[in-house]
Amino acid sequence: MVGVERMRRLGVTALGLRNGPHKVTVDRDLKVPAVDGVTLLADRYAPADVERAPVVLVRSPYGRRGPFGLMCGQAFASHGFQAVVQSVRGGFGSGGVFEALDEREDGLATIAWLKGQPWFGGTFAMHGPSYLGYVQWAVAAEAGPELKALSMQVTASTFRDAVNVGGTFALESALIWVDLTARMKNSLSGITTGIMSPRRARRAALSGRPLAELDRLATGEQQRFFQELLVNGPDTPFWDKRDFSPTVSRVDAPVNMTGGWYDIFLPWQLKDYAALRAAGHRPYLTIGPWFHADQRMMRGSVHESLKWFRAHLLDDPSGLREQPVRLLVTGVDEWREFPDWPVPGMREERWHLRPAGALSPDEPPESPPDRYRYDPEHPTPFLGGPTLLGETHPVTDQRRLERRRDVLVYTSPVLDDDLEIIGPVTADLHVRSNREHTDFVVRLCDVTPDGQSLNLCEGMRRLVPGAPEPDADGVRRVTVELWPAGHRFRRGHRVRVQVASGAYPRVARNPGTGAPIGTATEMLTADQEILHTPDHPSAIILPVVPA
Repeated sequence: MVGVERMRRLGVTALGLRNGPHKVTVDRDLKVPAVDGVTLLADRYAPADVERAPVVLVRSPYGRRGPFGLMCGQAFASHGFQAVVQSVRGGFGSGGVFEALDEREDGLATIAWLKGQPWFGGTFAMHGPSYLGYVQWAVAAEAGPELKALSMQVTASTFRDAVNVGGTFALESALIWVDLTARMKNSLSGITTGIMSPRRARRAALSGRPLAELDRLATGEQQRFFQELLVNGPDTPFWDKRDFSPTVSRVDAPVNMTGGWYDIFLPWQLKDYAALRAAGHRPYLTIGPWFHADQRMMRGSVHESLKWFRAHLLDDPSGLREQPVRLLVTGVDEWREFPDWPVPGMREERWHLRPAGALSPDEPPESPPDRYRYDPEHPTPFLGGPTLLGETHPVTDQRRLERRRDVLVYTSPVLDDDLEIIGPVTADLHVRSNREHTDFVVRLCDVTPDGQSLNLCEGMRRLVPGAPEPDADGVRRVTVELWPAGHRFRRGHRVRVQVASGAYPRVARNPGTGAPIGTATEMLTADQEILHTPDHPSAIILPVVPA
C-alpha cells in the first residue's frame, strides 16, 4: 500500500500539481444507486488522518482513474478533503446508457447517497472542467444547504448556444466530442483520444459528405447524440431539460469560475457570471490565455479550487485574492484584478468599416459597398480561434486567410498610442445578399509591425428569412456577438477586422438553400455586400478601457 500511495503522489507531481501533507486511502468501485435502479460507480479518496473531512464531489464521463483520479482525487485528498470521483451513467463500469447532458436525476441521486454515508461530515463542494462543470449546474440549485462551494472551469449552465453559435452549427467541436466519448473505454484512453479525435473529426469534415454521415466517418458508427444535435436547433424542446441557465440565479453556494479567452464556452460562462451578480452573489472569475483543454488552465484550476474550498469548507479565507475578477491581458501578458465584469471604466467605441479596406472611429463617407462571393463548395476555412482541443492553434497568423477573395479585410492606421480593450466585442453590419439563408463571420485581429495578423476573437451569425428583416433596398442590419476579449494593441500595431461567410470546419457551411443541415447536398453561392455609408455605418464595437 505504501508503494501504491507513493506512485499516486508521484503521479500528482508529474501532472504539475503539489501534493499536500496527508496520506491518502482509496476505496474503489463504491456503488451509487440511481433512481431507476442503475448502479453508478465511484472511487473515494480520503486523508488517512482526518475523520469525516469535507467532501469534493466530481462526476465525470471521462473515467475516474488515471489522470482524472490523480487530479481530482489524490490531489484534493492529500490536502485534507475527501474526494468522491464518479463515472457518470454508461461509462467505465457505471450502468445504463450514456445520455449526454442529461445529468440532473443521477446527480441528485448521487448527492442523496453521499449525504447518507457514515463518512460524510455534513458539507461538500463540487469541482471540475467542461462536462464536469456542467454537471454542477445541473444540480446546484437543488443540492441543499450542505453544498458549500462550486468550482468550475471552461463550462456553462447550458451548451444550447455553444452548439448553435449565432445560429450556425459548431461542427468540429461536436464531431470531436462524440468521437472522444465514443472511444473512452479505459482510464488511459483519454491520452490517445485527445490526440486522435481532432484528427478524425477534421478528416471527416473535409470529406465533403453530408453532415449526417460525418459521425460514422469519424467514429465508425452512427452516434445518436450527434444525430440529435443535427435535428434539434437551439429553440427545440430537446434543449429544455438540458438547459440549467434558468436556475443559476437560485444557486446560493459560492461559485468560482475559470475561463479562457479561446474557450468555446466563454460567452455563456460570462452570462452565468452575470446571472449570479444580478441575483446579488459575488462569484470569482479568472480568465487566462487558454483554450478549452489547455493543461496550463487545468493545473492552475486545481490550485485555485483548493484555496476556494479551504475558504468555504474549512473557514480559511487566507488564500483568496482581494478582487474577485482576475484577467490576463493579452498583448502585454499582464494579469489584472478588478471588482467586476464588465470592468469599471469600460466604454464602447465604434470603429467603422470604411472604403478601401480602412478602419477608423471616424464616420464613414458615401461609398459603394464591398463585395465578395461565398461558395459553400469551397468554404472559407477556419485557421485559429476558440477550440475544444489543441489540434488547431488558438492564435494563428491570418494572412493566408486574408488573401482569399471571399474575405474582406479592414485595417486601421498604425496606432500612435496603446489601445486596450477588455469586455464584450460586437459587430454592427449592414449587409445585402442574394440569399435569404446565409452566414456572416467577423474576426478581430492585431496586426504586428512585421505584418502578422493575429486573431483575437470572432463571432458568427446565421441569417434566415425575416431574421433580420431587410429594408426597402434589401439591406439587413446584422449584430454579430464576438467572443469577449482582454487585449492591448501596442503602439505601432494596427487593428484589423475580417468579414467572411464561413469558418469551416469550426462551423458547418451554409448551403444557401434552407435545407436541413444534416442532409443538405445542394450548395448555392452567395453574393455578399457590406455597406459602409453614413446611412449604413457598419462597425465593430470595441470595449475600450483607460490606459
